[in-house]
Amino acid sequence: MASAIELTGLTKHFGEVVALEDVDLTVEEGEIFGFLGPNGAGKSTTIDTLLDFIRPTSGSARVLGLDAQRDSLEIRRRTGVLPDAYQVYDRLTGRQHVQFAIDSKGTDDDPLALLERVGIADAADRRAGGYSKGMRQRLVLAMALVGAPEILILDEPSTGLDPNGAREMRQLIRAENERGATVFFSSHILEQVEAICDRVAILNKGRIVTVDTIEGLRDTAGTATQLSIRVDAVPEGAIEAIEVLDGVQSVNASGTTVIVRIEDGSKTAILDVLESAGAEVLDFSTAETSLEELFAQFTTDSQRNRPSEADALASETEAEPAEVAR
Repeated sequence: MASAIELTGLTKHFGEVVALEDVDLTVEEGEIFGFLGPNGAGKSTTIDTLLDFIRPTSGSARVLGLDAQRDSLEIRRRTGVLPDAYQVYDRLTGRQHVQFAIDSKGTDDDPLALLERVGIADAADRRAGGYSKGMRQRLVLAMALVGAPEILILDEPSTGLDPNGAREMRQLIRAENERGATVFFSSHILEQVEAICDRVAILNKGRIVTVDTIEGLRDTAGTATQLSIRVDAVPEGAIEAIEVLDGVQSVNASGTTVIVRIEDGSKTAILDVLESAGAEVLDFSTAETSLEELFAQFTTDSQRNRPSEADALASETEAEPAEVAR
């Protein structure tokens, strides 16, 4: 399978600040790929390098098999971008913004149809200066969809969207992926990532910490499953008996609910202990470790005192709509 994005030894310094350091990453064509990291980790610097908005200190970036610096215009023609930091022209209507992107890419898209796809067709002829933050987000997404791009690069695509808007965003991402587009998006909303991504990379302090599926991250981290058991009453000594079972990490009781964190142990053995002690098990459920917990594990390291990307980019200019459309 061909690579949609390939980073090799990508490094970016802003003076004394290291925004990216020796980043290697491959995103395959057809993937929905999540790019995660805390604020200042280097996510936006990576995306700006892919689009040739900034030049790397060393290393290389390739998009759709093309060199990100030498072939930047061709890459932008075949790519749809929703940047995290963007501006719209207050005096132009939504329709005019999308038409600008259409003209820039030389396509024959219908601007109203694109605005319909993102849910703001009824505001097509209103000036964007009166749009809410969520509407502006949808408008720039409509611009990103011009020309049926081969790859969508989305930086915090759910910013400003309510839960319904976030759900619609997921549906649109899936539809674009089913059409054949590769989707590469950064986000700090971990539920969005877990719901939609084939694989994820976690970036911390400018370095790739891990690349894997969500299930692969769970296996690597050796994380526990949480077992919640509702009983009629918690028998005396039952908690102590569960604590000594193989694989049990912790046990606590909240009223008549026993909560057990267990790794590689027998859930049946826990239920047997409770029932043998005289408890009636009324209900139980299991929950895998959340992506939020995994993220915390992978981003807690000895580098936390290093200067961050945010320190370096404080004065950087935000991307204009013209850059999005090119």
